[in-house]
Amino acid sequence: MSNISVEMDHVFKKFKKGEIFDSLRDLIPALSRKLFRNEGGIRLEEREFWALSNVSFQVAHGEALGIIGPNGAGKSTILKLLCGVMKPTKGEMKVNGTMSALIELGAGFHPDLTGRENIFLNGTIVGMKKTEIKRKFDEIVDFSGLSEFIDTPVKRYSSGMYARLGFSVAAHVDPDVMVVDEVLSVGDYTFQRKCLERMRSIIRSGATVIFVSHNLMAVGNLCSQSLLIDSGRVVKLGPTEEVIRCYMNGDMAGRTEVSEKSDIFISKVEIGDEKGDCAQFKSGQKAWIKVEVRAKRKCEELAVVLYFKDDCHYEICNISTQRMGQGTFSMNAGEIAEFTFELDLHFGSGTFHIGALIYRSSIQKVYDEWFPASTIFVSCDKDVRGAVNLYPQVRMQKVNAL
Repeated sequence: MSNISVEMDHVFKKFKKGEIFDSLRDLIPALSRKLFRNEGGIRLEEREFWALSNVSFQVAHGEALGIIGPNGAGKSTILKLLCGVMKPTKGEMKVNGTMSALIELGAGFHPDLTGRENIFLNGTIVGMKKTEIKRKFDEIVDFSGLSEFIDTPVKRYSSGMYARLGFSVAAHVDPDVMVVDEVLSVGDYTFQRKCLERMRSIIRSGATVIFVSHNLMAVGNLCSQSLLIDSGRVVKLGPTEEVIRCYMNGDMAGRTEVSEKSDIFISKVEIGDEKGDCAQFKSGQKAWIKVEVRAKRKCEELAVVLYFKDDCHYEICNISTQRMGQGTFSMNAGEIAEFTFELDLHFGSGTFHIGALIYRSSIQKVYDEWFPASTIFVSCDKDVRGAVNLYPQVRMQKVNAL
C-alpha cells in the first residue's frame, strides 16, 4: 500500500476574468472560439489566466505540509481542488482516505440555526453520522468554548466564534486528511494554540495535515515540509525552514538594484545557531548573525546597525558596531567585510524580523538599509507573551488575615 496520502501531479487551473456580452453579435463569436479552440484545456483564451501552473507535490501519511506565499499566489485554489470544490484544468490529483476541511469561514453553517443545530448540520455535511455527532457533541462544544452561546443563532456570532465552531467540528471528524486555510487567523491567541495542538494530535494519530497560513511561526512549528507558491507556480518545495528562508529572502532581486547604485551595500545577512543556518530558536538560545558588506568606492567613518522588529513592526532591539565600542571603520573600493553579532535571544514567543543598515553618524547618512533581511521564530517553554522573556518565577504564600 502506498505511503502517499495526498498528491498533485502537474496540475493546471485556469480562470477567466469577468466577461460581459452586450449583444448576440458578441456572444456567438465567443461561443465559437470556445468550441473550436479546445486543445486539452491548456491554451489560454482572451481574459483567461493561470491560477495554478504545473503544480506537483506529495504528502505522506502522518506528515504536515505548509503552503505559504503572497496573497493571490494560488494557495486557496490548491485546497479547493483537493477538496473537490473545483476540478483542475489539467493534471492528476489523488487523496487517499477521508478528508476534513476548513477552507472558508462559516461554510456549511445556516445563519438562522443555532450553534447546536449547526454542529449536527455541518457534521453531517463533512461525513459524520448522527450517532457519532451525538457521541462527540460535548467534546466539540467544550473545544470551541462556546457552551454559553450554543443555543444562539450563529448569525449573531462574531467571525472568531464562527472559526471556533467550524474548526471544532472539522477537528473531530477523525479524518485521514485535514485541510485548514487561513481562517484560523481570526481566532484569539489561546484558541490558535489549541488548534495547533489539535492538529499535532491528528498528525501523531497518523493522519495528514495541509495547512495554509501567513503565520510563518505556526507553519514552522507544525509542518516538517512546506511549499512556497507565487503567481500559481511552485517556487520551492522542501524542509520548512529552507522554504521560509526562501520566502523571506525573496527580495534578493532588489538587492541587485541596490548594489548597482550604492557606493557601499549589504550583500548578505545570515543567521544561525551553533549547528549552522537556522530560523527557529528557543527563547534565550544563542544566535550568530553575519552581515556582509561590499564597497564599490572608498567610504569612511562607517558603522553597521542591526535591529529587530516584531510582527507589528515595532522596533524592540537596535545594535550598532560603533555604540558597542568598535569605533567606526573605513573600506576601500573592492573590499569585503564581514561582521558577526553574537546574541542571546531573550525574546518572548513570536516572529521577529531582522534589519541591517550601513550608517555614518557624523553626517547622519544611511548608505544602505535592508529590511527584512531575515526572519526568525522564537518559542518559549512557558507561555510568555510579548517582545521579551524575563524568565518569570512565581511563588505564592498565604497570609493570615488580621
